[in-house]
Amino acid sequence: MNIHSQRGGTFLGFIIGLVLGMGVALAVAIYVTKVPTPFSNKNQPRSDAQDVQETEKNKDWNPNNVLQPKAPAEPPTPPDASAAATTPQAADKATAPPRPAVTADPLGDLAKSKSGLNTPAAPADASDPFDYVVQVGAYRTSADADAQKAKLALLGLDAKVSERDQAGRVIYRVRLGPFSDKNAAERVRAQLESNGIDNTLVRMQR
Repeated sequence: MNIHSQRGGTFLGFIIGLVLGMGVALAVAIYVTKVPTPFSNKNQPRSDAQDVQETEKNKDWNPNNVLQPKAPAEPPTPPDASAAATTPQAADKATAPPRPAVTADPLGDLAKSKSGLNTPAAPADASDPFDYVVQVGAYRTSADADAQKAKLALLGLDAKVSERDQAGRVIYRVRLGPFSDKNAAERVRAQLESNGIDNTLVRMQR
């Protein structure tokens, strides 16, 4: 009798343990299926509505809208000639010939020599408070800006690429200069226009 009761209790315990194990496994499976998997939505394709919204957002953005010329500022009133008497030492310094500049960019000097821009610039007009740069374009990627810079190098023009934040976006500007003489900047513009390259003259306060 005792043997039969022990066998019955062992079998009953086995059945109860099996049922509990299946219940735990079922609960874990339900929990795993309901909990979101990290990074599961990382590489989902963009919807058409998102593409249309992004296109509408960037439709009217123009990286070159900062190039519109501003109203000319009034030149400063020249000082009274009677109050600007110079000493002989200052006059000697003003008439002394400038020393040749030593640069660390021989390739840029070679490009300027090909374009004829390495001649000494005319002295800046004291009544003109601006320097001038010729901007050839503003681009959304540095690759496009470097391509334009290489194109200008083939014409013998040494351009520079600079970054600027505009309306929360980074743009890359391709510029020539600066020039203290406006006539020198206009000569560069004429060369660009003769090669079909659009450009804009930008003034900068000294």
